[in-house]
Amino acid sequence: MKAVMLAAGIGNRLSKDKPEPPKVLLRFAGKTLLERHIANLRHYGIEELVIGVGYEADMIAAEVARLGAGGFVRTVHNPHFRDGSGITLASIGAEFACGRDVLLMDGDVLYEPDILGRLVRTAHRNCFLLDRDFEPGDEPVKLCVRGGELVDFHKKVQGQFDLMGESVGFFRFAADVSRDILQRCQYHIEKNERALWYEESIRDVLLARPPGTFGYEDVTGLSWIEIDFPEDVKRAELEILPQVEGVRV
Repeated sequence: MKAVMLAAGIGNRLSKDKPEPPKVLLRFAGKTLLERHIANLRHYGIEELVIGVGYEADMIAAEVARLGAGGFVRTVHNPHFRDGSGITLASIGAEFACGRDVLLMDGDVLYEPDILGRLVRTAHRNCFLLDRDFEPGDEPVKLCVRGGELVDFHKKVQGQFDLMGESVGFFRFAADVSRDILQRCQYHIEKNERALWYEESIRDVLLARPPGTFGYEDVTGLSWIEIDFPEDVKRAELEILPQVEGVRV
């Protein structure tokens, strides 16, 4: 199995006043997020990591070299990284829709390693990660479940459901589903919807596929955080990192 990671964005919400390194290079306890990702992926037997890069791509390449991970990590450059994340996913389309199972990951997440382990060990061919413990609002990307089936995936969900949780931003997809997601990304690009986030294309396929196509793993109680704002960095350092460091990979 391979992993595909999105790490091309500028991260404007993290710092509007001065340039920052790519978020995947944020350091916690002396280790970059990328270093932690690589260690976790290798531990769980993932064969390779392909990263969609754009903003300060040379900095990411330098970190890969520093870690001696050139045999495990490859990068694919998205020259249109100022557009939506759907453009980055499309730019690495051949790596994502590669004909075998793939993990799709956001690069800006600090997490307990077992969160990744849940995706690797899951019995679901196509799997989301759901955390029931989250703060309401428009920012979290939400997963909705009704009758045991996933029925929506969006920041602003609609309809009836029995259970709702936040998506971690890590996914596992079988070859046919990743192919369909890529096709939806390309469809939105052809419609000039270039600011669209990649989750919209996943949602398109989720709603189009028959029940039973997708499953989820409940990771409530495990520690993780997606880092978008300065306050997320502080919470990562004070609340999440102690939990991450206390779990041996």
